Amino acid sequence: HRADRQPVRHRGGMTQFPDLDAVLGELTAGVQAALGENCLAVYLQGSFGVGDADEHSDVDFMVVVRQNLDEAELRALQALHGRIYEMETEWARHLEGSYFPAALLRREDPALTKLWYLDNTARVLERSDHDNSLVVRWVTRQHGLTLAGLPPQALIDPVDPDDLRREVRGVMHTWGAEILEGRYGIGNRWAQPFAVLSYCRMLQTLETGTIESKPAGMRWGLAHLEARWHGLIERAWADRPDPSTKVRLPADPADVDATLAFIRYAIELGG
Repeated sequence: HRADRQPVRHRGGMTQFPDLDAVLGELTAGVQAALGENCLAVYLQGSFGVGDADEHSDVDFMVVVRQNLDEAELRALQALHGRIYEMETEWARHLEGSYFPAALLRREDPALTKLWYLDNTARVLERSDHDNSLVVRWVTRQHGLTLAGLPPQALIDPVDPDDLRREVRGVMHTWGAEILEGRYGIGNRWAQPFAVLSYCRMLQTLETGTIESKPAGMRWGLAHLEARWHGLIERAWADRPDPSTKVRLPADPADVDATLAFIRYAIELGG
């Protein structure tokens, strides 16, 4: 891993997918038109920043604004996202991201302020603290691809590795409790493998103090965790393609039980 790794750009566009580049172009131009000088930057982050994106990946974006969105700006952005959703490419239905006031983005926000957020498969912005995390700040600062405006290093302070570990350990416990108590369902073929791979990545973060790619997390799990979990991890990775179909299919009950056991193991291992 190198924190100063240069973004991977592809001939003719930001990504290896021309249809996605068209969506990103529409997003960037539309945001700039709607916000004017209030728009400080537009980033592509998440999988496409870290470098492990494929045709099944969400398209994680971030827009940084000088001031909180006013009603006119919000109406213009809602209309923009509605138009993008109707574009003739599946990428247009898989944008996911938040509008961050610059002062809030700079460093950790203990209050977990809710931001205007577009969920994957949604066409309307809603309030959510989904992206208001050190993980998103770290990934964007280290690997974010600048679509417009200032580079992320100018707007986000460095994240201390121990602070990143603290946040990830907290997620392991709180999300794990939701899963183990049945408040977050893992009974479908998207959620069950997602949980397995997520806990591999979180354990890797506790060791390295960084956020690595999904394939790297899977490989780390196979290399560092007990052999009894290897089959579960390998099946989780093999079941990752076509998430929009998998979310409607029931998971193997044996793998659900094994995933619950794996989560208990990971929480104990992570401390």
